[in-house]
Amino acid sequence: MKTLMSAALAALSVVAVPALSHAQEVYGTLGYAGSRAEGADTGAVQGRLGAKLTPHFGVEGELSGGVKDDNIDTNGVRSKIEQTHQAAVYGVGFLPVTPNIDLIGRVGYGNTQFKQQLAGVEGKFDADSVNYGVGAQYKVDDKNGVRVDYTRQQFRDNDAADANVVSVGYARKF
Repeated sequence: MKTLMSAALAALSVVAVPALSHAQEVYGTLGYAGSRAEGADTGAVQGRLGAKLTPHFGVEGELSGGVKDDNIDTNGVRSKIEQTHQAAVYGVGFLPVTPNIDLIGRVGYGNTQFKQQLAGVEGKFDADSVNYGVGAQYKVDDKNGVRVDYTRQQFRDNDAADANVVSVGYARKF
């Protein structure tokens, strides 16, 4: 599956570079994402790079790296879980509410890698997910703003618990 995700990201970059040159707006965000799945609360630093291709549609790529792990108890056995990294691509819909506020809807596909420690043994696993969510962006001025999102990650692997992710970050228009 990593090969598929790598191929998808490579294909997106080939398509995105010409699209970015015609984009109405290129933007980036940097912030924090908190994730909750079956009682495990993890956190990550998250960055996005996107292009608003029309006033109402765009594409964005997202990368994050884990900074907060959590202990979980399953059937009386304690383990530690951490998101090591995550990558995703999205189609994004924008609904301008005022000149400074946009509502956002997005749907995409991602891959997340986890590290788990159980009884002193460490293991890594990754899982692909279909992601969808909503958010809002407030533009402080022409270049700077704040973005808040809720994203649902529905993992394709039966062993991985679906996650609810809330993120907040600084947004910058280039």
